[in-house]
Amino acid sequence: MDFDMLGLAPKLIAALAEQKITEPTPIQAQAIPHAMNGRDVMGLAQTGSGKTAAFGLPMIDRLIKDGGKPAPKSAKALVLAPTRELAKQIADNLAAYTQGSHLKVALVVGGAGIVGQMRRMERGVSLLVATPGRLIDLLDRKAVDLSHTGFLVLDEADQMLDMGFIQALRRIAPLLPDDRQTMLFSATMPKQMEELSKAYLRDPVRVQVNPPGQAVKKIRQSVHFVAQASKMDLLIELLDEHRDELALVFGRTKHGCEKMFKVLEKKGFAAAAIHGNKSQGQRDRALREFRDGKVRVLVATDVAARGLDIPDVRHVYNYDLPNVADNYVHRIGRTARAGADGAAIAFCAPDEMIELMDIQKVMKQDIPVASGRPWEIQPGQKKRPNGGGNKGNGRRKFGGGGKPSGSKPGGGKPAGGNRSRRRGGSKGKGRAAAA
Repeated sequence: MDFDMLGLAPKLIAALAEQKITEPTPIQAQAIPHAMNGRDVMGLAQTGSGKTAAFGLPMIDRLIKDGGKPAPKSAKALVLAPTRELAKQIADNLAAYTQGSHLKVALVVGGAGIVGQMRRMERGVSLLVATPGRLIDLLDRKAVDLSHTGFLVLDEADQMLDMGFIQALRRIAPLLPDDRQTMLFSATMPKQMEELSKAYLRDPVRVQVNPPGQAVKKIRQSVHFVAQASKMDLLIELLDEHRDELALVFGRTKHGCEKMFKVLEKKGFAAAAIHGNKSQGQRDRALREFRDGKVRVLVATDVAARGLDIPDVRHVYNYDLPNVADNYVHRIGRTARAGADGAAIAFCAPDEMIELMDIQKVMKQDIPVASGRPWEIQPGQKKRPNGGGNKGNGRRKFGGGGKPSGSKPGGGKPAGGNRSRRRGGSKGKGRAAAA
């Protein structure tokens, strides 16, 4: 199948051809025909599967064919995304798809000047990409009118729920027309998602390409059982093996990521960091330099777990395991993009064993062990507090921990051999640390 068979406007197909996009991905092939027929769509697919085009191309096709200018302060289509990085990625893609047409794309996110965004909306736009918080700021200032918005997209809806944006959605949705077309895309399907779909979608078509929680098959995964105090030495050792390749390192907290970045910089790595304490300009600059190869190591909180589309990322390090198991799948999905291979290397300290076991349960597979042996879970041990740090003082049953002894990421025995020894622990999901 190619895009010609989907009935898209010739101008849109030409714009795709200029970007060497000729064949739809599985989620695009399934979702676009239903969206072109005006149906509400609920799509389940991992990040990197082509979801932006899956919802963007049908909207753009309709807007091109309908013609006409938007009303002042209005947007003909609205796309909501949970983070600034993802919103910018979506806006950039939509701008590329609309090249050569009369359609205008606007981006409104926090961390940027609100006055300039208000001015941008004065004449109205065809497609508005926004984070919920900043959109509400503009609505409160009467700088945006959603009464003419015929399309609504909720992208990465599961993360929006996890970040507490449900109240924002409840404020925004009633301001849109009842006869709009709505599309919801998500990588996972928590129970709340069913409730969200019933509230905002009408008789939606459900399309799904990969089971939720399943990682890309081309990603070589491995785990090192290492004491918290030894993680930095191990990270430097592994990064030193591929200094010329792009690597993304995930930490749990803003302070921890900043400290890690400074250590790597002192060790001579071309590094940068993005997290919630960085201004939007600093975050954009770090991402741009990482994409251009000026920065080889990017240290980040989960603000970069979704929406970061850089095909040349070859290595993803989970320096700290995420408190929410699904975020592991999103993090490692930053590599092995556009058909390339990639490696995902996890570090597991004694008090992260429950997180590791939750991750393996979500993925329905064990992660191969690169070094060390699984730590013993202590009686009454629970998940680390959300946003807390690791002290690395847990007890272990086997030798494990420390640096690898001649083994490389991607090989070894599967982790989790001591699952039957798990005692106590928390069954709660937890929420991701603030970005």
